[in-house]
Amino acid sequence: MHADRDRCVRAVRSRDARFDGWFFTAVTSTGIYCRPSCPALTPRPENMVFLPSAAACQQAGFRACKRCRPDASSGSPEWNHRADLVARAMRLVADGVVDREGVPGLAARLGYSARQVERQLNAELGAGPLALARAQRAQTARLLVETTTLPMADIAFASGFSSIRTFNETVQEVYALAPSALRARAGGTAEPGAGTVRLRLPLRGPFTPDNLFGHLAATAVPGVEEWRDGAYRRTLDLPHGPGIVALSPLPEYVDCRLRLRELRDLPAAISRCRRLLDLDADPEAVDTVLAADPDLAPLVRKAPGRRVPRTTDEAEFAVRAVLGQQVSTAAARTHAGRLAASYGTPVEDPDGGLTHLFPGPAALAALDPEQLAMPRSRRRTLTGLVDALAGGTLALGADSDWDLARARLAELPGIGPWTVEVIAMRALGDPDAFPVTDLGVRQAAEALGLPATPAALTRRAAAWRPWRAYATQYLWATSTHPINVMPGS
Repeated sequence: MHADRDRCVRAVRSRDARFDGWFFTAVTSTGIYCRPSCPALTPRPENMVFLPSAAACQQAGFRACKRCRPDASSGSPEWNHRADLVARAMRLVADGVVDREGVPGLAARLGYSARQVERQLNAELGAGPLALARAQRAQTARLLVETTTLPMADIAFASGFSSIRTFNETVQEVYALAPSALRARAGGTAEPGAGTVRLRLPLRGPFTPDNLFGHLAATAVPGVEEWRDGAYRRTLDLPHGPGIVALSPLPEYVDCRLRLRELRDLPAAISRCRRLLDLDADPEAVDTVLAADPDLAPLVRKAPGRRVPRTTDEAEFAVRAVLGQQVSTAAARTHAGRLAASYGTPVEDPDGGLTHLFPGPAALAALDPEQLAMPRSRRRTLTGLVDALAGGTLALGADSDWDLARARLAELPGIGPWTVEVIAMRALGDPDAFPVTDLGVRQAAEALGLPATPAALTRRAAAWRPWRAYATQYLWATSTHPINVMPGS
C-alpha cells in the first residue's frame, strides 16, 4: 500500500488507525517516522515519505516517534493471510529465527538461498532480514527497559544484541534516547521480578473477543491451559525454556503478562501470543466482505471484529484436533490432559494451576497407543500423525507451505476433510479455511436459510472468500455452546 501515495496521504490526514502497520510515514523535515494515526503528525505532504516497514524507516535514517511508538503498532495483515515466501519469512523473523539461526537458518527453513530471501524482502519491505531482526531487537529492548527493573547489560543480551555498545547505539539511533532515559521516561511503570514482563498487545478494531476467549477457555487442556481471574493462561514451549502467559481482553488491546525462564524468548512469546489471538487481522476488510452477504450481515453488525482462535504450537493443535474427532469437548480435554500429564514437561506456576507443557511430537512418539482410551482407528490416526510430525514429513510451523501441508495431512490414515480444514484454520492460519462438514457450521447454515449440504454450502460460501474461516466464527456464534461465551460475561 505504501506505493499508493494519494491513499497514504488521505489516511494520514484522517489519522486512520486502520492503516497502522500497513505503512509508515517518515517525515523528511524532522527525521522522524510515525504511524498513520499519530496525533502529532502534521507535516506538509511534500515532506512525507511512505515506507513499508519500521525496519525500512530505520535503515533510511529515521527515528521512531516518541508519542505514537510506531515500532509497536499492529503487524501488517499481509503476513496474516498470505503464504508466500515474504509472508512466511516475516512470521519466522517475528518468532526470532534470525537471532537464533542467522540468515542462513532462515533461508534453510524457507527452502531458498539466502540471496533469494534477501532480494525478496528488500523488494517488498525495503529491508533485508538482518535489518528486520535489528528493528525487532530494538523493540524488545524498549519493552524490557520500560517494563522491568533488569540491569541494562542483562537487557542488552536478552534482546539479542551481541554487545552492550551495540545495544546502546541502536537504542539511541532508533529512539533518540539513551536506554536510561527511556526507563526514566516510562514514569516508574517497571515491575520487579526478573523474567516477568507486562505489556499491551495492540490490535485493530473493532474487536469482539467473546468467541475467541470463550473457545480457548472451553477447550482448555487441564494443566496446560486455564481461565483464572479474568485471564486465559497457558504454558508456552519456547526456544530457550518454558514460559507462562496470562492474556486478558480489553476494548483496545490485550493485556499480556509473561513469565519467562529466559528473557531472550520475549520476541517469540509475543509473536506466538499475537498469532494465538489473531491480533494482526484486519477486521474492517473481513467484515466488509462478509457483511455484503444479506444472510451474514446481521451477525456481523451484532458483533463485528470476531477473530479466529489459533494456537501457540501448531503440532499441539494438530494432535488435539485428532483427539477431538467425533467426541465431545469435555472428552477431548480429558484425552489431551492425560497426554500432557504423562508425557509433558513439568513446569512451576506460582500464580495458578498450570503444571505441564503440552508434549511435542518427539515425546509423543514414545507413547503406547494401547494405553489410550479411544477407538483403535483413532489410535492409528494419532500415531500416524505423530510419526509424520516427528519424522519431518509433515510441517505445520510458521514457515510451512499451506497447500503442501494440506496434501500431506490428507494422505494420513483417518485424517478427513474436517480435520484438514480445522488444522488449516487454527494451526496453519489460513483465513480461507472452511470446515464445511462441521456439524455446527451446517446447523447454523440451515437455521439461517443457507444450503446445509457440504457441496451446496461450499458453492454458496464462494462469496465469502478469502475470509471463510471468519465466516465460520460467525456461524458458530449462533449457537449457545460454551465456546461462544467468555467466562464471567
